[in-house]
Amino acid sequence: MALQPGPEELGEQVVEEPEDMEDQDASSISPAEEITLPVGQGGEDESEPLLLPWDRFSAWLHCICVVGFDLELGQAVEVRPQQSKDYRDKTSICYLSFPDSNSGCLGDTQFCFRFRQGSNRKSSLGCFLETADRDAPVSLKRDQGHYYGYVYFRQVRDKSLKRGYFQKSLVLISRLPYVTFFHSLLKILAPEYFDKLEPCLEAACNDIDRWPTPHPGRVLSLPIMGVVIKVRIPTCYDKPGTSQLVQSTQLCTLMLWELVLLGEPLVVMAPSPAESSDTVLALISCLSPLRYCSDFRPYFTIHDSEFKEYTTRTQAPPSVILGVTNPFFAKTLQHWPHIVRIGDMKQEGEMAKQMKVRKLKNLKTLDCKTGVYSAFKPFLNKDEDILKQLQKGVQQKRPSAAQNAILRRYFLELTQSFIIPLERYVASLMPLQKSITPWKSPPQLRPFLQDEFMKTLEKAGPQLTSRLKGDWIGLYRQFLRCPNFDGWFRNRKREMSQKLDALHLEALCEEVRGSVLKLEKHRYVIDIDLIREKNHLPVRPGTVSKLQAHIEAIILGLPEDLQGILHRPSTP
Repeated sequence: MALQPGPEELGEQVVEEPEDMEDQDASSISPAEEITLPVGQGGEDESEPLLLPWDRFSAWLHCICVVGFDLELGQAVEVRPQQSKDYRDKTSICYLSFPDSNSGCLGDTQFCFRFRQGSNRKSSLGCFLETADRDAPVSLKRDQGHYYGYVYFRQVRDKSLKRGYFQKSLVLISRLPYVTFFHSLLKILAPEYFDKLEPCLEAACNDIDRWPTPHPGRVLSLPIMGVVIKVRIPTCYDKPGTSQLVQSTQLCTLMLWELVLLGEPLVVMAPSPAESSDTVLALISCLSPLRYCSDFRPYFTIHDSEFKEYTTRTQAPPSVILGVTNPFFAKTLQHWPHIVRIGDMKQEGEMAKQMKVRKLKNLKTLDCKTGVYSAFKPFLNKDEDILKQLQKGVQQKRPSAAQNAILRRYFLELTQSFIIPLERYVASLMPLQKSITPWKSPPQLRPFLQDEFMKTLEKAGPQLTSRLKGDWIGLYRQFLRCPNFDGWFRNRKREMSQKLDALHLEALCEEVRGSVLKLEKHRYVIDIDLIREKNHLPVRPGTVSKLQAHIEAIILGLPEDLQGILHRPSTP
């Protein structure tokens, strides 16, 4: 069964309405892996700060690039809007915007790439976007270290050109991993641009600068090219499994899930950039709701700045997933431990059982058989039930959306079964609430002890929620040494530290509130030192300012004579 990346195949509905329509109903254009979520309550954020020109544009896109490919003049890139003309990553974008493969790309092709941020430019919306980003699922948070490039490439025959073809790409550059949304946006923008050229692009930039800033959970109205797109960005509070993941029954092998979970170096060799990027994103989405924390490149070329770093044989391959199309990589990356070779997914009849595990020595060219080339021995036993279920669906000609729904549910439940014991143990590292007092610093989290965690697996391990058998202990031991665990634990530790700060602040405020109530009722003099020395309290940065705001609010609510007592200068 073929990979199904696009919104049409996955049943996504892009709602395009004339700008003057006032209908408030909206369907979801799902960002990244998220497809067709139910619409919740929402609307434009009326509390947005005063925004400068191009701030709204920058909240969605870094810039729009037009890349032309000419046999005599070479590659040329134009950047919009004008404020982004000093963009430094033009060379990388030029190479990544062109399909580098032996397969023909006649007509229109869409794919995406990801590359390291070349310049550390800060937006005036920084604080506001960080606040809005907090409600997004981990897989949809903006990427601070990388940019995403969403490409619409057109190649048509033109005898007037020396190469014989017109070749040009329209590229959206953004830190947002909203893959499906930006591909849908390009389907509106690109045909208009190729027909009307520059005036159309300038108008599009101005339209985007009218958009409300991204806000998870709200239904946003986005005017573009005379129509209005309704979009709801998913939130971290949405019920797990309500969002559809880009998946493929052709990739249905438990071994691949383990390789991605453990952050193993992995190469996807595909016949086209579209199939390369779709497959890499499908692998990443298998870990949902866990975030993939290593590097990944949906489309990687020999011109990439990290080419030497990733192809050297003097050291072990890094923890990264690469999607490649150039046959040169079959030789250059032959020393990598895990290689996935996929065929043309437009061909019908490819079944899950064809994704076989093969020996690495059999990989010599990009034209070799479809399969996973690896010496990796999976920790978990093969799940015959899911394979039979999918193969039965192929035989019964079950709709692709239904097949993908089965896979989404399967991998979601598998990942949840794996992460629940970790969540349970980490929750036990939290200090008891009774240990939090206003006169001491917040207690520290207990350290994560691997051996202690392993002991919990015997009675409270994944066997409680998963039917799979195998070496779960070995899988956990290796996971605890990989970037995915490090990223997950850092995030959980930060969340729990913030919770401790909030509980400590609450205890401080309750103590102040209690003292003020006594003062108001009995005219007792409260402990003025608490107010005067608030800047020396043993609390974490940020807590003092919050405490001060709470205290000032309490004082302003008191009678004027009591306010005078509290604000009276201290005597020597």
